[in-house]
Amino acid sequence: MSDSAGDTGEYVIRAAVAQFHPIYADIRRAPFISDVEVLKRVIEQAAAQQAIVLYTLVIPQLRSAMLSLAEETGIVAIDLLGPLIGSLEEKTGRRARQEPGLNHVLDEDYFRKVEAVEFAVKYDDARDATGVLKADIVLVGVSRTSKTPLSMYLAHKKYKVANVPLIPELKPPEELFTIPREKIVGLTIGVHYLNIIRKERLKALGLPDNAAYATPERIERELAYAQQVMEKLGCVVIDVSHRAVEETASLIMEAVGRHSS
Repeated sequence: MSDSAGDTGEYVIRAAVAQFHPIYADIRRAPFISDVEVLKRVIEQAAAQQAIVLYTLVIPQLRSAMLSLAEETGIVAIDLLGPLIGSLEEKTGRRARQEPGLNHVLDEDYFRKVEAVEFAVKYDDARDATGVLKADIVLVGVSRTSKTPLSMYLAHKKYKVANVPLIPELKPPEELFTIPREKIVGLTIGVHYLNIIRKERLKALGLPDNAAYATPERIERELAYAQQVMEKLGCVVIDVSHRAVEETASLIMEAVGRHSS
C-alpha cells in the first residue's frame, strides 16, 4: 500500500518472498492512496484475505490512520519507510518533506524506464515475434523459468526485453535465429526444482498438481528440447535453480554488458 506508485514496497516484498521460493505469493499493489476512506477499503480486503500488509505511506495522516486500522483489524502491517525517515530526521536535524512520489521525477531516465516496461509487456511470451528484433535482451526458456519476472525487473533497469517460451510442440520464431547471439540468454532449471514450481502453480490456479504439465517426464522432455534450441542459437545459458530474480538478472546484465562493452 502506498500514497505513490508502490514500486519500493513491491521490490522489498519480492526480495523477501524469494527466500521462500518456490512458494507462490499473491502480491497485490494498492498505489496512489490519497484518503483514509480508500485506506479503510483496502485494509478490509487485506483482513478478509488474512494478508500481510507492507506500506510506504509518507503522508502523516495516512500513516496514523494505518496504525489505528491495523490495530483494529489485527492484521500484520509493516511500515517500510517510517522508521528510516524518522532516523534520517533525527540524524540530519531536518524535517522530511512528506511528499509522495519524489523518487519518480519525470526526467529522461524515468521515461526510458516506462518505455522499457511497456516493451516487456507488449512482447511477453512471444505475442509479437518482431519484438525479438527490437529488444536489447531476448530471454528463452521453458515455462516457469522466470522469463516474465526477469523481463519486468530488467525493464526497470531500462533494458528492452522480449521473451520466448520454448515448447516442443511449437517452432521458435524465425526472428530468433537472425539476431546476434550475444543478445540472447537461455534460462534452464533442474527437473526436481521445476516440478515443485509447476505443482505450486497448478495448486494456485485450483488445478490438480498431477497434470501432465508438472510431471517429471514432461519436464525432462521440455528441458531437452530447450537445450537443443539454445545450442543451435549458441547463446549463454543460466541455471535459475535456487536463484532469486535479482541474482539471475544481475548475471544476465553482466553477460550482455560483457559482449556490448
